[in-house]
Amino acid sequence: MTAKADEPLSQRAPEASGLSGIRVLDLGRYIAAPYCAALLADQGAEVIRIEPPEGAPDRDVMPIGMEGRGALYMQVNRNKKSLALDITADEGRRVFERLVAQSDVVVVNLPPSALQRARLDYESLKALQSDIILTTISALGFEGDAKDRTGFDGTGQALSGAMHLTGTGERPMRAAVSYVDFSTAMAAAFATVSALYERTRTGQGQHVQASLLGSAVTMTNPMLMEEASGARQREALANRSPIAGPSDLFELRDGWIMVQVIGNGMFARWARLIGREELIDDPRFASDLGRGENGAVLSEIMADWCAGRTMEECLAQLETARIPSCPALTPAAALRAPEIKDGGLFRNDPAPCGIGGADIDLPVVTGAIRTAAAMANAGQPAPELGADSYELLTRFGFGPEEIHKLTLPQTARD
Repeated sequence: MTAKADEPLSQRAPEASGLSGIRVLDLGRYIAAPYCAALLADQGAEVIRIEPPEGAPDRDVMPIGMEGRGALYMQVNRNKKSLALDITADEGRRVFERLVAQSDVVVVNLPPSALQRARLDYESLKALQSDIILTTISALGFEGDAKDRTGFDGTGQALSGAMHLTGTGERPMRAAVSYVDFSTAMAAAFATVSALYERTRTGQGQHVQASLLGSAVTMTNPMLMEEASGARQREALANRSPIAGPSDLFELRDGWIMVQVIGNGMFARWARLIGREELIDDPRFASDLGRGENGAVLSEIMADWCAGRTMEECLAQLETARIPSCPALTPAAALRAPEIKDGGLFRNDPAPCGIGGADIDLPVVTGAIRTAAAMANAGQPAPELGADSYELLTRFGFGPEEIHKLTLPQTARD
């Protein structure tokens, strides 16, 4: 149940389904802010994505044959409504301000100076809605000379030291996935829900802030503490773990396998499995720390054991010994893997006329976090541009002629 557009927050009836009754205005682009808002939508919030009538630049990222709805857009904008509105124009700004006055949360990814210029800073929005929660995601934090610089996921990976520790050490290497963006979105969504909970007790809104660099250095923090203490200067180890062993990627006759041995009990089982029980009493391997420090030796031993074996026999023997292991899959193989296919992680969204012109079902991950509200929420695919403009603006009291004018692209208005 969504709150009525003209219903004051204090008069809204309590809801039984997660964030149902909470209205979120999503001004985010690309990953971090939109995915934060998507997580709120998964939990039942009404999330309205606002973008210019000509469309935002993130709509076609990772194209799949649907104009205006690339794979990234489909993932991070599920369960939302789309409002085409130019909030930089006077008329569009007035509409936006009316929406803010009847909403609970505004999500945007801009640095502080840009927020001020766009009049999206907390004080400006608080003047429109006294208990509004503004959730902002910036690139480089909240203080210091760098706070107004722009950046993306790779910025966080590079500045945090993570790229230096990734790969073989020949050159810094970026991770293939945007883990900084996605982790920042999760943290921001968590903090937003915390702010909503606090508001139920205090009646006060607040400015929730997250940053890509903050998330990135959170993940490299143990290595940074090692460095600061003088205990160790970490270097890239390819796929080997620095804190245990053998923990690495190994080549088989028909593919690659990831094996992770952690703890004395597991190490002993591994040594017996490969017929090298003498390693159990070797002082170099007496602890995870020692096994991590001498991981190159253990990886060489494990590589010799794996060589010539098939994936099937290797996995079977490791499973019997209760050693965590799995194949390193291609994206195509990942879609077929029973752990993924049968794990209840995906919702298949129909996508007419995909690549090659055929109708397809897109596997959108919506089941990674389970709550009663999320499980009860059937969900909707990411919307077409402006798909909900008429319904939303009508609900907020605008007439057909006003709506037509407000939703025209800039070129059509000039």
